[in-house]
Amino acid sequence: MCMKLNYRNWTLMLLLAVSSLTWAQKVTISNNLLYDTWLTPNLRVGLRLSPHWSMGLTAGYRPWPTDDNTSRKWKHLLLSPDLRYWTDSVGVHHFFGVNLIYSHYNVADVKFPFGLWKAVRDERRQGDLGAIGLFYGYSWPLGRYWNLETHIGAAVGYTKFDRYQCGHCGTKIGTEKKVFVMPQAGVSIVYNIPGRPRKVEEPVMEALPVVEAPVTAAVAVKPFVPALSPVADNTGLAGQLQKDNAVIAHISEYRPYDRTRILRKEKGALFVHFDLGKSQLSTDYRENKQVLDRIVDITRQIMADSTSSVKKIQLVGLASVDGNPATNERLAQNRALSLQRYIQQQVSVPDSMFETVGGGEAWSEFRDQLNDIVKEGTNEHADLNKVIEIIDQESDDKVRERRIKQLNNGRTWAYIRDHILKDQRNSGYIRIYYDYVPDKAAATINEASELLTTDCGDCHREALRLLQTVRNDERAQNALGTALWLCGHKEEALDCFRRAAANGNADAVKNLNALTNEN
Repeated sequence: MCMKLNYRNWTLMLLLAVSSLTWAQKVTISNNLLYDTWLTPNLRVGLRLSPHWSMGLTAGYRPWPTDDNTSRKWKHLLLSPDLRYWTDSVGVHHFFGVNLIYSHYNVADVKFPFGLWKAVRDERRQGDLGAIGLFYGYSWPLGRYWNLETHIGAAVGYTKFDRYQCGHCGTKIGTEKKVFVMPQAGVSIVYNIPGRPRKVEEPVMEALPVVEAPVTAAVAVKPFVPALSPVADNTGLAGQLQKDNAVIAHISEYRPYDRTRILRKEKGALFVHFDLGKSQLSTDYRENKQVLDRIVDITRQIMADSTSSVKKIQLVGLASVDGNPATNERLAQNRALSLQRYIQQQVSVPDSMFETVGGGEAWSEFRDQLNDIVKEGTNEHADLNKVIEIIDQESDDKVRERRIKQLNNGRTWAYIRDHILKDQRNSGYIRIYYDYVPDKAAATINEASELLTTDCGDCHREALRLLQTVRNDERAQNALGTALWLCGHKEEALDCFRRAAANGNADAVKNLNALTNEN
């Protein structure tokens, strides 16, 4: 079987892949020179994923000899995706990797090095192989755009192939399957897109006459240790509102309601109250209007914001522990639904955005309230302790209520009715959960700051490259100044420090004072 792949089309596809990736991350294009010595055109496209991780795809294609009557041949197509971990930074120094290998091959009369695959010296084999490999490598930066890279490793795989008597014709001998181990190595020249920032050449000073000076004690130069604090995510309008409204929480904090939770003690809980036995929501009852206006206003603001969004509104309806349990279950559900309908009348919010739950009779809340009153040491604490014992011992809600009402000839129940149950007649827990557009700039700044804490000059230049992509963000100015200073751009660095300091960045003030003694 002849391999009919078009080399120009293959090259064009790789170039299109590169052009579609360069906008987002650092991309590399490399050529394995060792592979070239076997007359196999090859190309690897790499993509930076994070400060220490990259991925890539290597392709090699050797379509010749095109004459099937030629005995010696090593026609093949190779594809190999890989994942690399870099100990310093992507594209700098040591890396470890894992790769997958696929190849379709047609080989005959070839002497491979180290005595490998001796059988193909006397017969032709055509088939497919797949393998997984591990490797170690090292990359030397060679200026702004180029690297020299080496790697060595091994792979284990499986192949299935047909055997023939000679290189171009002959009788088929048979089909075989084998597990194999093979070495892998490379010496590659790498081109970086975009390139690293330019190095600053130190100015050449003219030689001055030597003037003997009195011997003085040496003055130690204190090394520059930059102050670099992590940059917080810009969480959008919702994140700003959360600072003054604890009822708002990020969606990562969401958890479904269960009846063991003590909602009244959860930070930021809001309650809308109902009259005895009622599920109709009244804005004139207690503080309902103030709470409802606040909920509606927060929801409306977040939904109008392009940087954040409402993900879920959690409403838990509750009923007090007195009365028929089945009736109270319906009452609690209807109270939660009443609140949902009110919000939807004020703001266009779909049903799917609500978690509206009927919590039934609030026995967990009730027991917790009793426990708090007992701890305060009131006159009723002994009787209330007996109520807690009944709750813990009796699982049937009707029996619980009857036994509690019989305590102390009904006086304990009268106290509970007048001082505790009134706060249970409410819609329960209200919480708004939000999400926000990922703050890619903050991630880039923090990534670069991590590189700037090392003693690696190539890492500093990589940090500068990253920061130049967010140089218009005020939060980047302190880190950008640090990168510029460490890379030799000292005047530009001081400008960035002064700009950051003027905007209240305390780290920039420290760095500026350390470098110039400016106040």
